[in-house]
Amino acid sequence: MSKTRTDGDEKPCARKARVAAAWAVHAFTASGVVTALLAIAALIAGDLRLALLWLGAALIIDGFDGPMARKVRVSEYAPRFDGAILDHVIDYLTYAVIPALLIYRFALVPDGWGIPAAAYIMTTSLYCFGNREMKTDDNYFSGFPATWNLVVLYFYIVGSGPWLNLAIIAGLGILTFVPLKFIHPFRVATLRPLTLAVTALWAGSVFWLVAGGTAGVLPQNAAPLAFWAFIVSSLYFLGLCAWRSARLAKTAEKP
Repeated sequence: MSKTRTDGDEKPCARKARVAAAWAVHAFTASGVVTALLAIAALIAGDLRLALLWLGAALIIDGFDGPMARKVRVSEYAPRFDGAILDHVIDYLTYAVIPALLIYRFALVPDGWGIPAAAYIMTTSLYCFGNREMKTDDNYFSGFPATWNLVVLYFYIVGSGPWLNLAIIAGLGILTFVPLKFIHPFRVATLRPLTLAVTALWAGSVFWLVAGGTAGVLPQNAAPLAFWAFIVSSLYFLGLCAWRSARLAKTAEKP
């Protein structure tokens, strides 16, 4: 009978390959800081559209590095380096700091509110990244997961006004501390095939709206079909979050 090789029987060359793979995943995660730098460069140059595209690239890296890390077992083959901390550092930069600066730089809130809004975003996000119970047992986020990059994206695509933007920022900051469920599109098992399909639709429509944008023209007017695909897919995510949060509240009410 053939024997199954265990990790203890692992050949040196095979282990070296696994160690190299683990460090390659860490390098992939670290590449997110390069996209962050490019987003900052676009911000300084006054190009909101390009800054959003680079933040989108960072979001793609963040979406794939986790599954890759679990696949190659980075904690086992690169145990002295904490990929989770690396991920949090880059995420705080691309999810909170740069979006806050975009809101300030491009006057997405009323005059005089840029610095307070940016400070509010950065401060509330610290709680999110320091919260040990940020993820629920079913892989939802507990509370608003500081995805301010997506908030700025919505402001850009929808073309909402400064006062509405300020109200949304205030509300989402409060929701950081409220245990509502926000979906993780790759890790939540419920309706995963449908969710992944809707995620692909959402990502495709966003890329079309942002990359194909025309100066001085709202994305919704430049590409109405992509805009409505974006709206419908967004409503799906909103509905799923509301449904799971309602179920959580109903369960909590039971004696």
